[in-house]
This record gives sequence, C-alpha cells and structure tokens, in this order.
Amino acid sequence: MKQNLSLTVILAMCTMMGALGIDTYLPSFYAISQEFEAPTAAVQQTLSVYVLAMAVTMLFYGSLSDTFGRRRVLLFSSLGYALTSCVAAFVSSIEGLVLIRFAQGAMAGSGMVVARAIVQDRFQGADAQRMMSLVMFCFGLAPALAPIFGGWLQTHGGWRATFFFLAAFGAILVLLCWRVLPETLPAAKRQPLKLGVIAGNYLMALRHSQFRLMVAGTAMMTGATAIYISSAAEFVMGVLKLEATSFGWLFIPLIGGSMLGSALSGSLARHIPVRIQKAIGYTCLAIGSASNVLYNLSTDTPAVPWAVLPIACYTLGISLLMPILSLQIMGTFPQMRGLASSLQGFTQMSVFAIMAGIVVPQLFHSGLALALGHAVSVSAGMLIWWIAARRAKRLELSEK
Repeated sequence: MKQNLSLTVILAMCTMMGALGIDTYLPSFYAISQEFEAPTAAVQQTLSVYVLAMAVTMLFYGSLSDTFGRRRVLLFSSLGYALTSCVAAFVSSIEGLVLIRFAQGAMAGSGMVVARAIVQDRFQGADAQRMMSLVMFCFGLAPALAPIFGGWLQTHGGWRATFFFLAAFGAILVLLCWRVLPETLPAAKRQPLKLGVIAGNYLMALRHSQFRLMVAGTAMMTGATAIYISSAAEFVMGVLKLEATSFGWLFIPLIGGSMLGSALSGSLARHIPVRIQKAIGYTCLAIGSASNVLYNLSTDTPAVPWAVLPIACYTLGISLLMPILSLQIMGTFPQMRGLASSLQGFTQMSVFAIMAGIVVPQLFHSGLALALGHAVSVSAGMLIWWIAARRAKRLELSEK
C-alpha cells in the first residue's frame, strides 16, 4: 500500500510537469513583456517554443524508456527540468528566455509519456484503469490550478518566482525518483537501442490504421480543452468582462468536471462494463458541446455561471473517457508501450499547439466563435473514434 501511494505521487508529479511549465507563468505575460520591453508576440514565443520542444521530444522519450528503463529517463529529464527552470529565473533578455524555455520544454516531454508506460507495466485490467484515471486527473488538474497559483506567485514574488517554483518542483521529483521509484521495465523486456529498429517500430505504428485513428480521435477531443485554456485571458476579461482576479470562474469548472470524471472513472472500473462508461462519457461530451453552442447563440453577452457550466460537462466526459481510450491505444502494441505513449503524447501536444497558435487567435473575439470551435473539435474526435470502433468490429467479425 505504501509503495503504491509513493508511486501514485510520482506519477501525478510526472503528469503535471509539462502542464505546470505551460500554465503557471501565463499570469506573468504582461510583467515579462514590461520588464524586457518586448511585444506580446515575443512573449508568446516563450510558450510556443516550450510546447514545440515538448511535442517533439515526446516522440523519443517513449523509445528511450523502452531501451534504458523508465527510472533512468525520468531521473535525467526531471533533473534537466529543475536546472532549466532555475536558469530561466535568471535570464536578462527575452531572447534568452525563449532559448531556455525551449530547453525546459525538451525536458518536460518525458512526464506524461513515461507515466502512462509505467501504469501499463505495473497494473492490469481495472487496476490499470483506476491508476490511469488518476494520471488523467492530474493532467487535467494542472492546467486548471496552475494559472491561479501562478497569479498568486506573480502578485507576491514577480514572474521569476514562478520559475523558482518550477525548479523546486523538478528537484523534488528528482529526489522521489532517485529514492523511491522502482524500475518497472525489466532488462529482459527492453528494446535494443538501434536507430534502424526504432525507426522501423515507428513506421510500423504509423502504418497501423486503427492506431492512427485512435490517436487522432483522442487528440481532437482533448485538443478542445486548448481552445479555452489558451484563450483564458481573452475569454475571462474580454468575453465575460471579468477582472484579472476572476480566472477561477473558468478554471474551477474545469477542475470540478475533471475531478468528478476521474473519480467516477476509477470507482466505476470494477462495477460497470467499459462500453457503458464510454457511452456515458460520449454523452457528456455531446451535451456539453451542444449546450455551449446553444447558450452562446441565445445571448450576445455571455455571463457566468451559464457560460462555463457546459465546459464542466465536457471535462467530466473527457475525464471519464481518457483512461479507457489511452489503455486501448497502448494495448495496440503491448511490447512497445513507451513508443505508443510517445506517439499519443506527440499528437496531443501538436494539436494543442495548433489550437493555441493558429485556431484560437481566430476565435477569441467572441463566446460563440469559441463555442463553435470547441464543438467542431469534439465532434471530429468523436467521429474518428466511431470510425475506429466500426473498423475494429468489422475486423473482429471477419476473424471469427
């Protein structure tokens, strides 16, 4: 029990590492811009390069953990995360911050990828679903809580305090991985470090049409979250006309829906069939997206709480679904769970980056545009998963 609790804490911190680096310093954008006399677009690059580096390195951390083991990879990346966060607190130019944020993102790419692989190494069946529910909960919790905590750090310590906090977080994770984390991938099950073999494994996964569909569908459904997270300032202060201290009106529903969905997913794992839980999750996604659009069609002045309640319904649904969908994705290649997790993480982060950098700037001028963009992303993901399920069923029938 004690060992499982320690593992749970480590997995939770691994999962939160990347998201904390994205969201904790969002309230400091204006302060960074003022100190370095840099335009907002230049400060935005510190976020873009972080997400880019994180997405690209996710492609490699899974295979590296399949070769060297989960523990070594986490020790290396969490130490690098702590060091780059500390350096970021001392930079003296916006160009320096952009460079170190790229390095920080490269270190953060391991967290979610290796955490998911560890869950698959260590747990099976309902136990795996419960643990994956916790991992998904923390992944959703971090971007919800981080801006609130980041605002407090900015108010009381300035933007550099945010990076000192991230450095301390990374240092604690290093200590826990070093002293507590067991190696969950035995040497006998590791993959050889041969570039040709690794490239072949990636090609095999990418040629697997069912795998591609599942990964793409999941990325589109989770990518809808990016529409509201990356437009938080414009949505809260521009669309809802609230104060800078009122970000909780957006992020508390995000937290509430995610917490409830993750708790239900874990508790329902042993009590109802997976297909029923998936049906409940998809229903919540549909209701949340549709009600969000209908509300914004009915008013020119969106207001709380009605403007944010549909978002809570969406996060409830996605938190119910993600543990199940992630296990299905990694189950496609049981001998290469790290690689499968890498490709899933890379795709999700790439969609997040596209949403944040390209889609959201076209939408954040109105609540209706944001709601429609969110609904399109969710609907596309659901449609892709429906196609994947139909193909899987046809394949199963043909093999009988």
